[in-house]
Amino acid sequence: MSTGYVYHELYGWHDTGTHAGLLPADPRRGLQPFRHFENAEAKRRVHELVVATGLVDRLTRLAPRPATDEEILLVHTPEHLARLTAANETGGDAGDGGSPFGIGALDIARLAVGGVTRAFESVVDGEVDNAYALVRPPGHHALPDTGMGFCMLANIAIAARAVRASRGVGRIAVVDLDVHHGNGTQAVFAEDPDTLTISVHQDRVFPPNSGFTTERGTGAGHGYALNLPLPPGTGNGGYLEAFHRVVLPALRRFRPDLILVAAGFDANPVDPLARMMVTASGYRTLASLLLEAAVELCGGRIAFAHEGGYDPVYVPFCAHAVIEVLACVEQPFEDPFGPNFDNQGQQELQPHQSAAIAEAEALLADI
Repeated sequence: MSTGYVYHELYGWHDTGTHAGLLPADPRRGLQPFRHFENAEAKRRVHELVVATGLVDRLTRLAPRPATDEEILLVHTPEHLARLTAANETGGDAGDGGSPFGIGALDIARLAVGGVTRAFESVVDGEVDNAYALVRPPGHHALPDTGMGFCMLANIAIAARAVRASRGVGRIAVVDLDVHHGNGTQAVFAEDPDTLTISVHQDRVFPPNSGFTTERGTGAGHGYALNLPLPPGTGNGGYLEAFHRVVLPALRRFRPDLILVAAGFDANPVDPLARMMVTASGYRTLASLLLEAAVELCGGRIAFAHEGGYDPVYVPFCAHAVIEVLACVEQPFEDPFGPNFDNQGQQELQPHQSAAIAEAEALLADI
């Protein structure tokens, strides 16, 4: 397999400022200055692990380029783009009050969107068999009129529409593995019957009161938004069951021409912003299933775009495992945390997790 790989050092220069995790530092409130959860370390260390293990030598480097205004406006309102443009010289917030950025952030966000677009284009054009875009800032929470949840621009949604416009791609499926609901991508394509959005996430972790199974899309797009909110504590067994009973059957019913994956790694056991238990071996299995589905359904055309994952020590091993799958590595690099994390209690499917999966399973008939 030829696997495209997008990364640029400027992604690590996106500045989210001095925070106490999620909140601005404020000694009056006991919020000691530290750093924002969404900082460069996790993604920078993914790239460095890819280089250190030699995996990068098996990848085809793809150079990102900045997204144009025309591409951004395929999804976002002119007002949102104008606000970001004005704040590019000073720094600001993407729109929800919890997504800070520093000077020049829009330039980097354009490069992230353009990097994801480059990855998608390379797969559709047959330049590579599949691709992984390791970009920052993330994108799957951004709505047409505002940024949200650390996201300035809707990376995957913009790139999907750009590739559809330039390459004539028909049916696109977006599978979101981030632990948080892919609300932005869902909203962009809510009325589009040619785009299936599937989000597998922790129930109500973010955004609050979002990502329920009752959110199905609207108008002609009803039935083409599929949410699978899983209980906190779901591990490899629950995610594997969710894929076998919901995600893969949904893809087979939809029969996409291209599969796009929002690759968030914040469902890992030590992430500071969620409480799930998916390990590197679990992500490896999920990626293998998606790659097999792509080969079966759309000639192997699949591309991954990096989203969340906020533990800088463990996220690199999870992402590395996924990239190895895409590159068909036969002797994977060993996860040093595996002997502990893979054997934690209740990694197996639990009854209450199966019940949650069944609720989404019942919706497959509408696709």
